Amino acid sequence: MVGRSAPRLKALLSLRGATGPLIGLVLLCAFLAVATDSFFTVRNMLNVLDQITVLGIMAVGMTFVILIGGIDLAVGSVLALGMMVMGYLSNYMGVPLPLAIVCALLVAAFTGVVSGVLVTGFGVPAFVATLAMMSMARGVANMITDGQQIVGFPAWFNLMAIIRHGGFLTVTVGVMMVVFLLGWLFLRFTTGGRSLYAIGGNAEVARLAGINVKLATIGVYVVSGLLAGLAGVVLAARLDSVQPSSGFTYELDTIAAVVIGGTSLSGGTGGIAGTVVGVLIIGVLRNGLNLLGVSPFTQQVVIGVVIALAVAAEAFRKK
Repeated sequence: MVGRSAPRLKALLSLRGATGPLIGLVLLCAFLAVATDSFFTVRNMLNVLDQITVLGIMAVGMTFVILIGGIDLAVGSVLALGMMVMGYLSNYMGVPLPLAIVCALLVAAFTGVVSGVLVTGFGVPAFVATLAMMSMARGVANMITDGQQIVGFPAWFNLMAIIRHGGFLTVTVGVMMVVFLLGWLFLRFTTGGRSLYAIGGNAEVARLAGINVKLATIGVYVVSGLLAGLAGVVLAARLDSVQPSSGFTYELDTIAAVVIGGTSLSGGTGGIAGTVVGVLIIGVLRNGLNLLGVSPFTQQVVIGVVIALAVAAEAFRKK
C-alpha cells in the first residue's frame, strides 16, 4: 500500500507551492462549466490551448529568471523584435524562412546576453536593465520597417497553427508542450536546475558553494530572450503576419502566470508545474470572460485582482 502511494505523494510534492493555484483552476473551470454552455466542449478546450501557446512558451523562460530572484520586463519587446527580424529577412531579403527563424532566435537570445551582462558585469538592477532592453528592442523592431507590418508567409508556416494533427494538437501547441517538458526536466533532474534554486535562495552562498552565479544568470536571461523569440515565431504563424507593436504588455501576463503558479518573486521556490497551472488559469480566465461577454477593459481589472490575490497569498504563506 505504501509502495503504491509513494508515486502519488511524489507527484503531489512536485506541485509544492502550486496546490492552491491548482485548486483555484479546478474551481474556476467548475464555475465556467455551470455559467456557460460551451466552456467544457472539446472545441473550446482546444481553443484555450491554442490561445495560451505564446504565453506558455515565454512563461518557462520567465520562471527561470524569477527563480534566481530576477525579473525580465523585455520579453514582450523581444518577441516583437524576433518577429520583425524573421519577417524582414524572409520577405525583404529573400532568406529562406527556416533560416530566417534561426536568425530571429539568435537575435532574441543576444538581447538576453546584453541584459545578463548589464546585471552581472555592471551591477545594474534587473528591473532597470530589462526595462532598458524593453525600450531598445521595441525601438529596433519599429526601425526595421519604419513601424510597418509585414504580411504573407509560406502556406506551411501558417498551417502549423491551424492543422490539428490527430484531430487535436497543432504544431504550435506541440512546441509549447515540448518547451514545458524540457523546462521541467531541466529544473527537476539537472545540476543546472538545482543551481537556479540555490542562487535564488542565496546568491552569495551559492557562489561559495562553487556555482558560477554570473554565468548562470547570463544563461537564464539568454534562455528567456530565446523563448521570447520562439514565442514570436509561434505568434507570427498564428497571425500570418508580423508587426512591431506585437507583444505589448505581454511581459505583465507572463510574470503574472509565473507568480500565480506559485513561483516566489524573491526567488528560490517554484517550478514549471506551477507555471503551467498559472498559464492555464490566465488562459481559462480570459476564455471564460469572453464567453460570458465581459468587456476587455473589465477583463484587465479581473486579471489585476487575480495577480494581487496571488501575491498576497505568497506573502501569507511566508508568514
